[in-house]
Order: sequence, then C-alpha cells, then structure tokens
Amino acid sequence: MLQLSTAAGSALFDDALGFAQRQLRALIERDPDFYPLYTVGGRWNHGGEAWTHWCDGFLPGMLWIVYARQPPGSAESRWWREQAIRYSRPLEPRKLDRTVHDLGFVFMSSYYRWYGFTPDPTLKAVLVEAGRTMALRFQERGRYLRSFIGPDSLFIDIMANVGIVFYAARETGDRQLLDIALGHCHTTQRVLVRGDGSTAHEGLFDLETGEFLKQTTHQGYRGDSCWSRGLAWALYGFGSAFQYARDPLLLATAEACADFYILHTPADGVPAWDFDAPPDSRKLLDTSAAAIAACGLFQLGGLTVDAAKGHFYREAGRQILTTLCRDWLAAADPQWEGILKGGVYHLHKNLGVNESVMWGEYFFMEALERALAGATSLNIAS
Repeated sequence: MLQLSTAAGSALFDDALGFAQRQLRALIERDPDFYPLYTVGGRWNHGGEAWTHWCDGFLPGMLWIVYARQPPGSAESRWWREQAIRYSRPLEPRKLDRTVHDLGFVFMSSYYRWYGFTPDPTLKAVLVEAGRTMALRFQERGRYLRSFIGPDSLFIDIMANVGIVFYAARETGDRQLLDIALGHCHTTQRVLVRGDGSTAHEGLFDLETGEFLKQTTHQGYRGDSCWSRGLAWALYGFGSAFQYARDPLLLATAEACADFYILHTPADGVPAWDFDAPPDSRKLLDTSAAAIAACGLFQLGGLTVDAAKGHFYREAGRQILTTLCRDWLAAADPQWEGILKGGVYHLHKNLGVNESVMWGEYFFMEALERALAGATSLNIAS
C-alpha cells in the first residue's frame, strides 16, 4: 500500500523540471521535427512499430509547459514559444483523423494549451473539429466510443480522451455531443470499472444488439486483471470528465479508482505493470502509470467535496512524484535521451519495456506543473 511521507519541498520538483527542459532542448537540437514515442536502450527509437499513431501531441504539450515557466518577454520565453508552435501546428490535419481514438491526447496537450495562451478562434475551431471527429466513433448500440481495434471494442484509454468531445459540446452548445460524451462515460463505468475500483483494459460488445459480452485485454496480464496504466487512465479520465459534466457518478468512479491504486500500489507509489501479474512479472514496474496516477490524484484532490480526502489525494500524488524525481530520473545517465526511466509501452509486443515513453514524459511534467502550481490554481482539463 502506498504510504505517505513528509511532503517534499518544491526545490525537488523545480530541479526535475529543469532537467526535463534540458532534455527537451537537446532532443530538438539533435533531432529537429522528430516526434518520438519510446526509447530503445535510452535512445529515442526512430523506426520500428508504433502500434498506433497516438503520441504526437505530447511533445508540444511539454514545450508549452516549459514556455509557461519562462520569464515573460525574455529571449528564452520567445524561443520556447516558437518551438511549441513549431511542433503543435503540424498536428492540425489530424482534426479529421478517424483512425485513432486518441484525439484528446493529440490536441488537448497541444492546441488546447496553445489556445490558453493565444485566444485565437482558429485554434478553438481546430479543437472543436477534433472533438466532432472523435464523436464519430460513437456506437449507438452499446453507447460507447469505439477503439481503433474495431467497432465492437471499447478501451479504458478512451476515458482519458473523451474530454475533447466534452470540450466541443461545451463550446458549441451541441447537446448531441454532450450525450455522446456522457453515454461513453456511463458505459465505461458500467462495463470496465469493477466494484473494487479496478479496471479492465477492453470490453467487447455484440454489434447487433449492443449487449456487453466480456472484458479482455491487449496490454494487461489477463482479461480479468488490472493493467496499471489502464487504471491510471481511468483515475485521470473520470476526474476530467467530472469537471465538464459535474455528474457525481463520474467523481465517485474516479475516487474508487484512486482508492484501488493507493491500496494496491507499493509504498513508494510506483506500481507493477499489472496489479494481478505473477510475482516474478510484478517486478516489472511502470513509471508512466505512476505519472498519470499522480496527475489524476492532484486533479482529484481539488474536486472531491471532502476536504480531508482531497488533502489525502494530493499528498498521495506528491509521494508518487517525489519517488519519480528521486529514483527514476535519467539525470545520472548522460547517454539517456529521455527524462523518466522505467516506463512500459507494450510488454507482449516487447515495445518500450523499461524505457522512456512519451506519455510518461508528458504526464510526469504535468504532475510537476500541478504540484508547483497548487491543486486549486491549475485546471488542465476544462
């Protein structure tokens, strides 16, 4: 069980962000216009399988985080803004991309942050169009957003992407979009979140009737196990959805996922790649799941109506983040090109296992951003 310790001072988190900034600058200078996904032996992979094209928003998202921390008007500020725009702008055509279920990852980390600094209506239009495209994945029979695998497939990952549909619904007043987003959340809660707060990776449906058939997995240990990154997506995603919809069921679900994570994670806050994996396999940890969970816990700490519980969630997030900063940064390895070691992409495909992975990098930086800003002064999702 995750155990809370004395909260670390902001200096540790500031130092970690400084290291991340140096690694990002080195990446841009070494490999200009390259959008990495995972490392191989600590070096960003320039070939091989990507499985799906889903991570391109994370690099510009990190650049926007760095830009936000620069002295206004300084040369450094101008340079980081230029780089953030340089890596965000090429993503615009993907507002019409119907091949992936990850448009929230692509655009909420990049264009949404850009729009926050530059309230240009053309930027908002890109976000709205991406949300409408994401909504086209909705299966009316079953009421869920289909995964990239097929029309009968629902992934827990989509909970961390449905926010872009909520955003488009709010900005346009489109009730149908809101109904799609809420329907997806309620179906996911019903069929993928178990009574103890654990989660399944995938659910399969009968396309003729919309009947839910079974839980299964592509990345977890078994169909009935709890893949740790999937749980973290749920923790973060249900909290984000609550910020848009204010549906108490969504908040209760995020809290249930958080409670399971805290109860079943080792004392330092970094979980095994799957909570139900055999003992030998559980030795493989996943820092990317920890980084996502830390973000979700900081977010949840500002949402729950119970002040004591909110404080507990925030301190749990700080404990995880402290561990990542102290034990998993690549700062001591000058040959390592990533920021955070110990991430896992796809164990069964042997992709990015015990490496740096781009979602781990991004959510680690967002968690640092949240920790330094304070739980009540940062609102990424809404």
